[in-house]
Amino acid sequence: MDLSDDIAIGQVVKSRAGRDKGKVFLVLEVIDNQNVLIVDGNLRKLDNPKQKKLKHLIVYNTVLPELGYKLENKVKINNAYIRKLLEPFNKDF
Repeated sequence: MDLSDDIAIGQVVKSRAGRDKGKVFLVLEVIDNQNVLIVDGNLRKLDNPKQKKLKHLIVYNTVLPELGYKLENKVKINNAYIRKLLEPFNKDF
């Protein structure tokens, strides 16, 4: 899965390389066909997202559309909201 066509805002991903290996994140923005911005609300906050290559991520089929909806409609979100969305995934993985 190396194409950005397969990835969406709000998609759940897991890092497979780097210092954050094994951590679960949400896709905040798709930059190009190889790079995305990811956040987890804890290590990587909304004001400082991590740019990551898709080849360094495990992309899950789970997409949280409410994040994309809130970003499109300029609804204010905070890091606690991101952590709350990721809470069930951190327990499973």
